[in-house]
Amino acid sequence: PQAFKMQTVDVDTKQLVSWMRGHEGAVSSISVHSSGRYAISTSSDTAQLWDLDTFQRKRKLNIRQSVGIQKVFAVFAQTRFCKGTGCTYLQHFEDGKTLAVGGRSSLIHLWCLDSQKLMRVAQMPPNVRTVRHLEFLPDSFDRGSSQILGILSQDGIMRFTNIQTFKPLFEIGSIDNGITGVSICSKGRHIVTVIDSGALNIYSVENLTREVNKPPKPLVMMGTQGSENSRATVKVQAGTVQRPAKTPRRVHPAKKLQPPAVITGDGPETGQRDGLSKKRLQKVLKAFGEYPSKYRMFVWRSLLCLPENHCAFSSLMQKGVHPAFVTLHERYPIKSPKLQRGLQRVLSALAHWSAIFGETDYLPLVAFPFVKLFQNNPLICFEVVATVIVNWCQHWFEYFPNPPLNVLSMVENVLAHHDKSLLQHFVNCGITSQMYAWPLLETLFSEVLTQDEWLRLFDNIFSNHPSFLLMAVVAYIACCRAPLLQLTLREDFEYFFHHRNNFAISEMIKEAYHLMDSTQADIHPRCMLTDFEPLTAGQYPVFNKYPTFIVEYQSKERERIRQQELEYLRERQAVQELRSEAVRQQAEDEAWYVQQELLQQAEEQRRRILQQEEEKLTEQRARLAAMKRELKVKELQMVDAARRRFLKHQQDQRKIQLRRLDDEIQRKMALRDQETAAAVQDVEVRQMELDAQRHVFEQQLTKEQERVNQGVTAEIDTWRRRAELDETTFQNLLQSDTDLSQETKRVLEASLTEAEQLDADLQWKTEVLKRLEKADAEQQKHHQHLAELNRETRAKEEELVHIMMKMEDKKVRGYNNLS
Repeated sequence: PQAFKMQTVDVDTKQLVSWMRGHEGAVSSISVHSSGRYAISTSSDTAQLWDLDTFQRKRKLNIRQSVGIQKVFAVFAQTRFCKGTGCTYLQHFEDGKTLAVGGRSSLIHLWCLDSQKLMRVAQMPPNVRTVRHLEFLPDSFDRGSSQILGILSQDGIMRFTNIQTFKPLFEIGSIDNGITGVSICSKGRHIVTVIDSGALNIYSVENLTREVNKPPKPLVMMGTQGSENSRATVKVQAGTVQRPAKTPRRVHPAKKLQPPAVITGDGPETGQRDGLSKKRLQKVLKAFGEYPSKYRMFVWRSLLCLPENHCAFSSLMQKGVHPAFVTLHERYPIKSPKLQRGLQRVLSALAHWSAIFGETDYLPLVAFPFVKLFQNNPLICFEVVATVIVNWCQHWFEYFPNPPLNVLSMVENVLAHHDKSLLQHFVNCGITSQMYAWPLLETLFSEVLTQDEWLRLFDNIFSNHPSFLLMAVVAYIACCRAPLLQLTLREDFEYFFHHRNNFAISEMIKEAYHLMDSTQADIHPRCMLTDFEPLTAGQYPVFNKYPTFIVEYQSKERERIRQQELEYLRERQAVQELRSEAVRQQAEDEAWYVQQELLQQAEEQRRRILQQEEEKLTEQRARLAAMKRELKVKELQMVDAARRRFLKHQQDQRKIQLRRLDDEIQRKMALRDQETAAAVQDVEVRQMELDAQRHVFEQQLTKEQERVNQGVTAEIDTWRRRAELDETTFQNLLQSDTDLSQETKRVLEASLTEAEQLDADLQWKTEVLKRLEKADAEQQKHHQHLAELNRETRAKEEELVHIMMKMEDKKVRGYNNLS
C-alpha cells in the first residue's frame, strides 16, 4: 500500500531521492549500519534489508515463530532480532558485543552477543516499575564501548547509570513534565527530549557530566630537603582517587579524553590533544608501521586538529551545488549514487570556499579517496580535504592552470640528488616531472596504491611534515627503479604512473623516511614548505594563494562559455523543435498521401468486391426464383391436397355431428319419457295417499258422527256423495291428461319418422333446427303441463285442507250443539 512505503530525502537539497517499497504493514523502526551502506526497516511481521547505494531491497528477513517483531537493528557484521511480547525496548553497544534489554519490570538485563549468555541483571530503584526506552550515551573517544546507559521509566524521568556499577550518575526530566521521547546525537554531545507538553528540550552532555567527569584528587607530594649531603626525605599524601570500573575485556581502565584545545602550531607537541601527542603517535607508527584500523579515523582527526565548524560548513552547504560541478557525473561517473552525491557536495563546498577550486580539474581526484572514506560524515570529509589542500598542497596553484612547476622542480631536485641515472633515463626518453611526478600528486597515489596501502601511506603523511608527500613521490619512483629503466615509450610511462604496480609499501615508506633524513637542506622541500597549520575554529581561513586574475578570467570565460552554451542549447532546442516539427509535418504529409493511396486502393478493391457480390447476388436471385416457383407449385399441390383432406374431414365431422345429434335427441326423448312416467307415478302415488287420507278421515268422521247423532250422519252422507263426485271429476281429469301425453308422443314419433326420410346431404341443417325447435317446444309444453298439474295438485290439496277445516268446524259446532 501507499502508506507502507519509505522515502529517502537529501537533507542538503531537500529533494526526494528514492521510494523504498516492500512492506505490507506500518514501518515501526529503521536501523542504519555503521558503514552507511545498509539499512534495516522493521514492521510487525517482517524485516527488510536495503542497499542505500541503489535503494533496492537485498533480502527479506523472517522468523519461524509467529510472534510480533519489536525491533531489528544492525550490529556491524551481524543482525539481531528481538521477538516476543515481554520485551519493550532494546539497545546495544556500537561495538555490537553487548545488548541491554528492558521491559515491563524494573529489571535491566545485559547480554553478551558473542557468547549469547546473560551477563548481568540489575535492579532499578523502587520508583521505576517499567522501562519505556533505553539509550546508550556514546563517547567519541571510546569507539562504541560506552559505559553510560540512559533509562526512561514510566514516570517520565530518564536516569543515566554506569552499566558496570549501576551507580546513578544524573537524571533529566520531571514528573510534572515527563519525557515521552528521547534521542542522543551520534557524538554524544547533546540530548534531545520531547516532553508531555509537546516542547523540545536540548541538554548539553558536557554540563550534565561535569560533576561525573571531574578529575580525582591528585597525589600530593610534600617533601623537605636538608643539606646537600643529608638524605632527602619525602612525605607523600594521597587524596581520594576514583578510578573507573574495569570492563571484563580490558585490563586497564579507559581514560576520559577532553575536547581538543585550539592549536597554535607552536611547541614540540604541535598542540595535539591530551594523551594523543604527535610524538607518541609517531612512536606507535614507527613501531607498527600503521595506526589501528579501528582508531585510524580518530587518530587522523586528532593529527589534523579538525575544528568541526558546523555553522561555517552549513553556510557553504546551503549554497547548493556549484555550477562547475553540476555535470560532475558525466566527467567522473561513479557506480554508487550516494558516493556521487557526497563527492559533489564536498567539491561544491570547496568551490564556494575558494573560487580556485571551481576551476581545478584535478580536484575530484584529490578529494575522492577522502569522500569514500568519510562518506557518512561530510563535515569531517570537507575539513580533511581542506586541511590537505592548505598544508600538503602548498604552492600547487601558483602556476594555475598549469601544473605546479615549482613543486615538481623540488621533486626533480631530490631525485637528481639521490638517483641521477634514473633522472637521466627520464631525460633521454623525453619524460618530464609532469609525466612521472604530477600523476602521483594530483591523485594522491589513489591510482597506484590499494586501499590498505594508501591508508598506511597517509598514516605516515599526516604524522610528518608536509614535505613528506613529495618525498613519498620520489620514494615511489625509487622503489620502481628497475621496471622504469626498462621503459622507453611515452605511452608505457603514462600507463605505469596511472596503474597499480607490484612493490612493497613498507619499503616505499622506509625509503621516504630515508630521503627525509638524507636530503640536503638546500634542496630539501622542508625549507620551501611551511609547517603544518590546522584550520581555524569558527570560520575557515581565506584561501587566495593562486593567480587571482587568471581564476577570475577563467571564471568569466567559464560564465561566458556557460551563457554561450545556454544560448546554443536554446537555439539548438529551437532548431530541434523546428526540425522535429518539420519532420512531424513531413511524416504527417507522407502519412496522408499513403493514407489517400490506401483509400483509393481500398475503394477499387471494394468496387471489385461489390461487382463480384452483385454477380453472385444475381445468380442467387435466379436460383431463388426457380426455387420459389418449385416451392409455389409444391405449395399449391399441398394446399389442394389439404383442401381435399379438409373437405373429407368436414364431411366426416358433419356425419359424426348428425349421429351425435340423433343420439342426443333419442336420449332426451327417453329421458323425457322417463320424467313423464315418473311424474305420472308421483301423481298417482300422491292421489293414492290423498285417497287413503280421505278414507281415514271419512272413517273417523263416520265413527264420530255415528257417536254424536243421526243428524250429523245425513250431512256426512251428503258430503260423501259430494266428495265422490269430486273424485270422479278428478279421475276424469287425470285420464284426460294421460290421453294427451300419448297423443303428443304419437305426433313426435311421426315427425321423427318423416325427418329420417329427408335427404341428409341437402337439408340436414334445416331438419336439425326444426327438430331442436320442436324438441324445445315440446319440452316447454311438457314443462307447462307439469306446472299446470302441479298447480292443480296444489289447488286440490288446498281444497282438501279447506274441506277438512270445514269438517273440523262442523265437528266443533256439532259438539257444541250436543253439549
